[in-house]
Order: sequence, then structure tokens, then C-alpha cells
Amino acid sequence: MTVRTYLLPRSRPEALGLLDEHGPELLVMAGGTVAMPLINEGISLPEAVMGLRLAGLGGLERAGDELRIGATATLTQLLDQDAVPMLREAARNTASWSIRNMGTVGGNLFTPPPGGDVAVALLALDARVTLASTRGERVLPLADFLTGFMSTELAADELLVEISVPIPGEPTAYLKLGRKHASTPSVVTVAARLEWRGGRVTDARIALGAVGPHPIRAREAEQLLVGTRLDADAIAAAAVAAAQGCEPFTDGIATDWYRRRMAGLFVGRALEQLTPGAAGEGR
Repeated sequence: MTVRTYLLPRSRPEALGLLDEHGPELLVMAGGTVAMPLINEGISLPEAVMGLRLAGLGGLERAGDELRIGATATLTQLLDQDAVPMLREAARNTASWSIRNMGTVGGNLFTPPPGGDVAVALLALDARVTLASTRGERVLPLADFLTGFMSTELAADELLVEISVPIPGEPTAYLKLGRKHASTPSVVTVAARLEWRGGRVTDARIALGAVGPHPIRAREAEQLLVGTRLDADAIAAAAVAAAQGCEPFTDGIATDWYRRRMAGLFVGRALEQLTPGAAGEGR
């Protein structure tokens, strides 16, 4: 069975109306970098597809202390913003230039591991997602939106329309390990952000990619850092906790054992970039 109907709404209300009309069987896509390979290989066989490229969801702007990213903004657009350096670094480490030109920020949230490198950064930045339907809007923390492998809190009649990112005032760190230097699936991706007061860590965010069913927070490691001066012992303890708390898997890229080992190592390296006086790459 091939696609029989292709819908191309010209506005957000039109897109929501079409989704409400056609129901959950309608395949929604933006850049198509995830959906089209599945269709071409016969894994996904939708009768109707709705493209969002012209639906007016591609904006990217700074509004006060937030960066607001339309769901269909491309990864290339992230490279051109300077409000949140971690997102620029994450986009630079995601796929090839041709994929970045097509792939969208919203679509990256639905990419199964070992992809979703931008989603890892968004998770560490406490991003929020806006979900819309003909019934109205709701806003969720990204940490609550991601629920399992290829599953989210998105209802059948909802579209992801925007991602809101608080602009961090403190340095951040972003590291990715792959088998190649560029355009490579992740063995592990780490994004870290710390808040400080009086020389001590008051809050911590550590997000991991490719070591779980979706980008995950290393919550035990985060808790261990609070109240410390981020000395060597604190970093080592957090790295161990992150490695023990993740859920790695084996695929053609790496074994679960190797992923767990690298998760601890790269959490340690990311935190070392954030020690007072250090110059982290993802700042």
C-alpha cells in the first residue's frame, strides 16, 4: 500500500483541523528524515501524510530570557543562533549538513536512540514543549514529554508546535562520542549544566543520550553534585552514579557494556569542563 493522500497545510489552524479530521491514522512529518526511510523501506505504510513545512511553525526567536523554537525549525537554523551555545554545539554534532538542512528540532525529539542528539541538550536545558490541538494548548517539561522508546505524552489529536528553552546564565558542556569524527551515530552523548552560589553547586542537570530508551536525566548523579565545590571526588562519584543509573543497549554501534563505561567517562569529562576556571567547549 502506498501513500494515497498528501496534505500540505498553510497555517497552524489548518494543520490542527486536518489532524482532527483525519484522526490518528494520519502520519505527520516535517523534514521527513525519520519518516521517509521507513516509508521507502516498507516499514511504515501510511495512506495519508501531512507535511508541516508550510504550516508556519519554523520560527526561531529570542524572547526575553527564553529561546523559542518552532517545531519545524531546522537543525541548520540552530547553528545560526548564539543565544544558547549548547544547542549550536548539539546541532553541529548531529548528522550531515544535508540532514541538518531538512531535519527539524521538533522531529529530533522523536528520533530513537542512538539519534536525538539535540534532544539531549534540550533536556539538560530544562526545555518545555507546547502541544496544541483544536481543543487548545498545553505545556509540558521535556522530561515529562519523553515516556519510553518511540513514545511520548503527545495525544493522537495533538501537534508539537514549539520548544521553549530558558537561556542559561551559567556555562554548559556538551560532549558526544561516536565511531567517526562527524556524521556519526552516538555511542553516548552528554549534556551538563550547573548553577552555582558561593562557590558551590546549587543545582545540576545531566542529560544522557544513546544509553536509554530516550534521552534521560542522570538524577542520582545530579543530586550528588548539589552542595559540592565540584572537586575531583564529587566528579568521580557523579560519573559512577551516571554509569550505574543508565539503561544502555547493544546494537551495531556499541555494546551495552561499552556504552555504560563511556557514559561514566564522558560525564566526568563534561563536569571537568565546568569546574571553576575551566573553559568548556559547549559554553
